[in-house]
Amino acid sequence: MSAASLLFSFSVHVGVSHPKMSAKSSSCCLLNQPWNHLKSKIPFGHSGVSEKSKPSHKGDEILMRAGALQVESAPSFSMGQKFQLDDVIEAQQFDRETLNAIFEVARSMESIENNSSRSQMLKGYLMATLFYEPSTRTRLSFESAMKRLGGDVLTTENAREFSSAAKGETLEDTIRTVEGYSDIIVMRHFESGAARRAAATASIPVINAGDGPGQHPTQALLDVYTIEQEIGKLDGIRVGLVGDLANGRTVRSLAYLLAKYQDVKIYFVSPNVVKMKDDIKDYLTSKGVKWEESADLMEVASKCDVVYQTRIQKERFGEKTDLYEAARGKYIVNQDVLKVMQKHAVVMHPLPRLDEITVDVDSDPRAAYFRQAKNGLYIRMALLKVLLLGW
Repeated sequence: MSAASLLFSFSVHVGVSHPKMSAKSSSCCLLNQPWNHLKSKIPFGHSGVSEKSKPSHKGDEILMRAGALQVESAPSFSMGQKFQLDDVIEAQQFDRETLNAIFEVARSMESIENNSSRSQMLKGYLMATLFYEPSTRTRLSFESAMKRLGGDVLTTENAREFSSAAKGETLEDTIRTVEGYSDIIVMRHFESGAARRAAATASIPVINAGDGPGQHPTQALLDVYTIEQEIGKLDGIRVGLVGDLANGRTVRSLAYLLAKYQDVKIYFVSPNVVKMKDDIKDYLTSKGVKWEESADLMEVASKCDVVYQTRIQKERFGEKTDLYEAARGKYIVNQDVLKVMQKHAVVMHPLPRLDEITVDVDSDPRAAYFRQAKNGLYIRMALLKVLLLGW
């Protein structure tokens, strides 16, 4: 039995009339308190009782029709606690089994998305997208994911300028307010660590959609999912991370997830001013992951299963435009790079791209970046389902 299938055997969802109603446990269950206000003392990222023990609001449709109210039975220690998912904040929080389970749910979401009749799985739920930095793909894919599962969306595209943050409101106060209007918050912020602060404040799930130069865990999840889809395996792969590695939250998060797999080697290819930071290198070394820095993109491309290109992020340089110009355009994936790549290898990019991948690469079947972007929909549908309904 697969990991995700096994998980479902431990879960009985709560059937209630509206997602904002808190399920009360019986006298024999969990302190007889509303689940969405229970928090444990276990630090984020550790095994143990969840920080936010929230109700599984949507039960089986038949149970709902019958008016039955069933409280979620306590899962076994080995399964329920390992797979507890309350927030998505950083890549390190996932282990291989959890990743496999999320990917299985994502594959089931592909069939839902391909079905012409829209799912009503999340009907009655509201997702707030709170974006303090510009975004197109991430915000729209989350909103599409929610709507394709029957939920609704409250959105703020430029919260940094057009929300109460411009008046000086703290992030914590904003989160406390927004959680009163919604069931889940998806947030992008310009400060590293902001998502962790939001999750510590909120009693509803929080998803980190990118926090400054910190992390972008849902991008990393979709990246690993794409690699598995395209290459057919995750153990034993060779990955070249190219471009702005110092400021690239996508490559940082991806490195953390790749460290979960066996016999992986990562090549770092970047201009000197945007080399991968030591914290990632030290982490990989501590996990026994081989890594190597190189200035030769052609040589690295010839060895790798994945060439993961990123743009040089001008917005991270501030007034140091001379350093940006020195880094920009140094490494470009073009037809010459494709010629040395292996037939099975793929080119990936978190998008948007500027000139770091030439447009004539798009027609090559090894150009996986638009398929990669589509996979983001399935991963985010899966995360919304798991965070709001449970496994």
